[in-house]
Amino acid sequence: MISATTGKKAQSSAMQASVLALNKTYSPVHVISAKRAFCLLSKDIAEVISVEDGSFMNYDFSSWIEISELRSEFNERNELEDWVLSVNFEIQVPRVVRLLRYDRIPNNTIKFNRRNIFIRDSYRCQYCQRKYSLKQLSLDHVVPRSQGGGMNWENIVSACHRCNTKKGGRTPSQAGMKLLQKPAKPSRNPVLQQQVNHAKYACWKNFIGSKELLSCD
Repeated sequence: MISATTGKKAQSSAMQASVLALNKTYSPVHVISAKRAFCLLSKDIAEVISVEDGSFMNYDFSSWIEISELRSEFNERNELEDWVLSVNFEIQVPRVVRLLRYDRIPNNTIKFNRRNIFIRDSYRCQYCQRKYSLKQLSLDHVVPRSQGGGMNWENIVSACHRCNTKKGGRTPSQAGMKLLQKPAKPSRNPVLQQQVNHAKYACWKNFIGSKELLSCD
């Protein structure tokens, strides 16, 4: 039996699962939460796109509820899926939705921020090459600001606190340290890349290809 606490945690986790949002022409534009996706579906602003045996199936909200109920009744569920239990029914979290009134084209922007740098570097210190948790990592200027180094993709890397302190206000060569790899701007949104490599979101590859997303919410 699943405890009430465990059930609530599972529900919360399912509502925060990622959903790929496409525009009217099936181009990827956003990564949103399941909670946001259900809100759009219930208002008939979006429809579910389900990848089934290599084909795409379109479902409005009521049809998706019926499909979910049937799958639940016949126990056709797997561990990679997320499900949400409402007052009257149980519904599967869709992996992809299509925005019926949105036709904007993605602007291919990749945000330069702390999270994306850590993901780009696989949460690995670029000096000692060890993996660390988020709290154990910091950002390091390869060329220090005191020597004209800028705040950009090509000059900022992930570093553990120990290596960052050891390097100080010097370049790697001045500190006798070596970079794991030359830093560069990612060709794809790091958050997206991390998610699409997960089996749970494998179906996204049918829509993303070499395209970028407008944003990840």
